[in-house]
Amino acid sequence: MIEFHDVSKSFAGRPAVSHLNLHFEEGAFSVLIGTSGSGKSTTLKMINRLVEHDSGLIRFAGEEIRSLPVLELRRRMGYAIQSIGLFPHWTVAQNIATVLQLEKRSRETIADRVDELMALLGLEPLLRDRYPHQLSGGQQQRVGVARALAANPQVLLMDEPFGALDPVTRGALQAEMTRIHRILGRTIILVTHDIDEALRLADHLVLMDHGEVVQQGTPLELLTHPANDFVREFFGRSELGVRLLSLRTVGDYMRRQEAPVSGEPLQEQMNLRDALSAFVARQCEVLPVSDARGAPCGTLHFRDLLSGEVMREGNA
Repeated sequence: MIEFHDVSKSFAGRPAVSHLNLHFEEGAFSVLIGTSGSGKSTTLKMINRLVEHDSGLIRFAGEEIRSLPVLELRRRMGYAIQSIGLFPHWTVAQNIATVLQLEKRSRETIADRVDELMALLGLEPLLRDRYPHQLSGGQQQRVGVARALAANPQVLLMDEPFGALDPVTRGALQAEMTRIHRILGRTIILVTHDIDEALRLADHLVLMDHGEVVQQGTPLELLTHPANDFVREFFGRSELGVRLLSLRTVGDYMRRQEAPVSGEPLQEQMNLRDALSAFVARQCEVLPVSDARGAPCGTLHFRDLLSGEVMREGNA
């Protein structure tokens, strides 16, 4: 889908990125993470030509990006950023419809698409005619994502989209993005400095430092087979076991044949890190598990989280 071949970029003679070779697969949720100044945001902005690369080749859907008119390229890519950039004197519906209006879509088409995106992003219909200052930070960011998706782009680029939000709202939006990615199957490339966010969202993780790719692969590969000491230290030796929990689901460790127990059930697809939090909050040793339809399907034992393979890998 998107390929970097030996791509470099400098600002005022100082290298921002050097000899990047990357491949972002179609339909994948890729996350760029790294130290401050590692070049991750520059890498993202080179994809839609907000920043022009100095050398090398960048291809999008098989075409060299400089062979495409800039406006055409950007219309095929949604873009969501931390500052959101909503127009303050436009309503929620008008903000979401920005690109659709530029494309001169019919009023009916625009109205239907706005309704569809508001439902997808969990925005209640009563918010349609409100203005940005009347929304919470989380609602504003949802509107920003809806606007980025409005023209049905092939790729969604996201630069620290949740960085200014409180932890609870941030976690909710991370869950929303995972759900949206599953529903739409859209290619998403996200930049973050938050390790847990990266591990939670990524299919494909790219770790950068000083403008270079240090290691890329699945989150599990980077955690369990770090390429060098930098990768190992970046993800934190002491927290590795807990972070591995976020990559496993309740369904991987539950006991399916046991009789159901009382209490509010965990969801089979919940990650083990959230399940561990539930055990701590409820102060119990066993919790029931339900499937996607809400039907009981087994139990999860607290001691299985502590003695299972997931924790052993973290201490290997």
